[in-house]
Amino acid sequence: MTSTVMVGDSRIDVTIDTSEAPISQSDVMKWVQNAAESVTAYYGHFPVPHLTLRVVSFDGTGVRHGMTWAREGGLIRIFAGGKTSAADFADDWMLTHEMIHLAFPSMPDEHHWIEEGISVYVEPIARIRAGHWAALKMWHDLVRDMPKGEPQEGDKGLDHTHTWGRTYWGGALFCFVADVEIRKQTKNKQGLEDALHGILQVGGDITVDWGMETTLGIGDKSVGVAVLEELYAEWKDKPVQVDLPAMWKELGVETNGGAVELKEDAPLSAIRRAIEMGTPARKSSTKTSGGAAAKNEAKSKVRPMAIFAGRKTGSN
Repeated sequence: MTSTVMVGDSRIDVTIDTSEAPISQSDVMKWVQNAAESVTAYYGHFPVPHLTLRVVSFDGTGVRHGMTWAREGGLIRIFAGGKTSAADFADDWMLTHEMIHLAFPSMPDEHHWIEEGISVYVEPIARIRAGHWAALKMWHDLVRDMPKGEPQEGDKGLDHTHTWGRTYWGGALFCFVADVEIRKQTKNKQGLEDALHGILQVGGDITVDWGMETTLGIGDKSVGVAVLEELYAEWKDKPVQVDLPAMWKELGVETNGGAVELKEDAPLSAIRRAIEMGTPARKSSTKTSGGAAAKNEAKSKVRPMAIFAGRKTGSN
């Protein structure tokens, strides 16, 4: 089965391989739509003009083994169980994670952590902004999982320590610290998303091979502060421990046992809200005055942003 999803001016051609197990086409296409909407909600548009997405079914449940390549302008292969329920597809994070890879240049192997870190960090935020995830769930997961990115004994910095924890969660920790620091230095007028938008706007997607310094320099120029370059210089060759409990407290993320509560009177609660839903100043600057503003805001809430354009080749 080969179908097409249109996201703005971008086209996603979805091939569903059911040779190993049957799978619901409607559930798969809804899953693809949700992931595409999420990435679009964060970046403002889908990262590449054309994506080839190959979904391979297997006899079982869940989503596994997502991989993204630059070839064909963007290619993702991902495995989905034929017994996966619609609710399980709705909870999945992996396809959104893979689509986010499309929005950043391909890096040398020693910088793979920044590619994975961006996808780990941005994925739940993107899903929140598209209405497919909840902020409280995200902060609960970050409090639980972000410590996995802290350096352990023998760590030699992000460029030289290629463990799973440092590659995925160490990269996400870098992004989180950078996001908060950019917002602090710009009085919450800019965030990591603006740096990533800037990189993407000048052609920095997965199809190009760029160096780390060049890429981060473009990001810093986009937000007007040198946070990414300075943080990278500090973290690349040596371990840096982050005081996560202090950051949670400042942001108003309070833990009590296994539960998380969000405090609106915390010093950086406005930054926490901006991370979740976008920078207020940037959002308001895109609106016009009077009734037109309300009309534009109403349009921005219309779903879906991704449109299933129908089947290209027939199947039962």
